[in-house]
Amino acid sequence: MSATQPYVAIFDTTLRDGEQSPGVSITLEEKLEIARALRDLHVDAIEAGFPAASLGVFEGVRAIARTIEGPMICALARCVREDIDRAVEAVRDATRKRIHVFLATSPIHREHKLRMSREQILATVSEGVSYARSRWEDIEFSAEDACRTEPDFLAEVVERAIAAGAKTINIPDTVGYSVPTEIAAIFRNLRAGVHGIEGVTLSTDCHDDLGLAVANSFAAVEAGARQVACTINGLGERAGNCALEEIVMAMITRRDYLGVSVGIQARLLCPTSRLVSRITGFTVPPNKAVVGSNAFAHESGIHQHGVLANRATYEVMRPEDVGFGTSRLVLGKHSGRHALRKRLEQLGFSVREERLDDALAMVKRVAEHKKEIDDDDLRSILEGRAMLHWGP
Repeated sequence: MSATQPYVAIFDTTLRDGEQSPGVSITLEEKLEIARALRDLHVDAIEAGFPAASLGVFEGVRAIARTIEGPMICALARCVREDIDRAVEAVRDATRKRIHVFLATSPIHREHKLRMSREQILATVSEGVSYARSRWEDIEFSAEDACRTEPDFLAEVVERAIAAGAKTINIPDTVGYSVPTEIAAIFRNLRAGVHGIEGVTLSTDCHDDLGLAVANSFAAVEAGARQVACTINGLGERAGNCALEEIVMAMITRRDYLGVSVGIQARLLCPTSRLVSRITGFTVPPNKAVVGSNAFAHESGIHQHGVLANRATYEVMRPEDVGFGTSRLVLGKHSGRHALRKRLEQLGFSVREERLDDALAMVKRVAEHKKEIDDDDLRSILEGRAMLHWGP
């Protein structure tokens, strides 16, 4: 943690919102395995589940609270006493614990889901947060669908929650509707116009319906958010959430611009991503930022030449820093002489310069039929048998 840069807490909700991904079901032992990985990753808070949802979820939250030390263990609850009591019971044994209460605030939610007026919403926020605060000290409040809530009313809701005892105020872009400039304005307006806002931590919680979750989270941090809710691999409802590995590396890589620090052990990002992928069965796309198999792979000859000269020409972060391993030069139809020479040297071959172009031409021909040239293919090419194996 930097002594001069503001700290941004990472609030991981893989085990709550991530498990709500359609098609995902995580056993108790698997939840504990993920929770241990999140602890080792040094996330600041683990949202372990929504205990009122089912007995299984309750047992999962309680097991994590009893087992995992280090991060804040958080349980989600509606602004309903029964939910809050269930959440308190679930995290009771945690060394550090938080209750996270929420209530929808946008016009469409008020009218169609809750059938509540503005006045009823405000009263429910005050009552729910006050009751949660009477049960436990560390309370977070979320205004569900905050980014589609009228700015003046959102400010009233936030002020009520702070007055009732919330220490963290989460502003969710629940349906991934916002854009970076808009969400930044929301945070600036709250910081400028809400009494008591300086005494709480502002949090951002962005969904990815329009593919803007990471960009929106980055903009919120720039505008004063000091907690980011996110999930490993961007898991979550519908199109998912802000991907932890992406927002963390965006803040680390662009610390020069953003000027904040995080406590994440970045070298564990890839191993944690692979663990969650294995447990959930959700495959990470090859072109996924930071953790995808192609994130540090290069096939274009121009790019390969640059990377061989200096990796910073085409890599803005080092693969070793996120636990990826090393950069990978892929031999294919777009490759050039520099990458081919490097691969041949690694295999122990010495090819005269005048023969290198011939070998490259054969590599490109084979690549028309086979997308990536492996070491066995390369040996066959050098032995003059590539046409037999791959060419028409």
